[in-house]
Amino acid sequence: MRIATWNVNSVNARLETVVEWFREIQPDVACLQEIKCVDEKFPREPFESMGYNIETHGQKTYNGVAILSKHPLSDVTRGLPEGDGDDHARYIEAVVEGPLTVRVGAIYLPNGNPVASEKFPYKLRWMERLRTHARNLLAYEEALVLCGDYNVIPEPEDAKNPENWTGDALFQLESRQAFRALKNLGLADAHEVAGEPGGTFTFWDYQAGAWQRNNGIRIDFHLLSPQAQDRLAGIATHRFMREREKPSDHVPVMIELRV
Repeated sequence: MRIATWNVNSVNARLETVVEWFREIQPDVACLQEIKCVDEKFPREPFESMGYNIETHGQKTYNGVAILSKHPLSDVTRGLPEGDGDDHARYIEAVVEGPLTVRVGAIYLPNGNPVASEKFPYKLRWMERLRTHARNLLAYEEALVLCGDYNVIPEPEDAKNPENWTGDALFQLESRQAFRALKNLGLADAHEVAGEPGGTFTFWDYQAGAWQRNNGIRIDFHLLSPQAQDRLAGIATHRFMREREKPSDHVPVMIELRV
């Protein structure tokens, strides 16, 4: 079973590029972030015509996440628990009823910039909520994949020029510690388990020729429960999508689980 994650940076603005990738790759499950539309404006027809079931958690103009699956989806959850009025559409979860039953969470973690603003404490609170929820999900002892745009640079090797990120919320010690605490619950980073080489980046800014100079960072991850990790057959980061017309600043990352 192939499960992909991709921050598409507006599904409607980049619809042709996104649909092209789906037609080429045919993932079993795809978790999309920054769809940037309300549920009613999600372009369902081109994906449903390819056989995908669709669940969205949208928001006008900003954020928004979706799960698209060639298999039935059940037990759909929109938003993290303990939201306290948080209306950002950043999390959706569902059980994929396929040849392998797997619970999938699609995550668009807050950016947190600027660090001196309220946005950074919000990011850290959101990460703590995610950690609490992940701990509860791990208690089910089932195949679990929490994937998405985590907006965290875990280690210096996850950036071409880490010194350029020292003042950024993505590379703050608190962000990195919170990400490590999430993994320490018993979640494994598929990139590390599958042995992807260093310098495998997933995001390149549109500015200052970042793509042309490969000035990238790795911030899009699949975190796996032990039951999912045991089935991991491989991972692929689709750099080629950054060269397509009207690309997202992120590229898809796809894992394969043995059924």
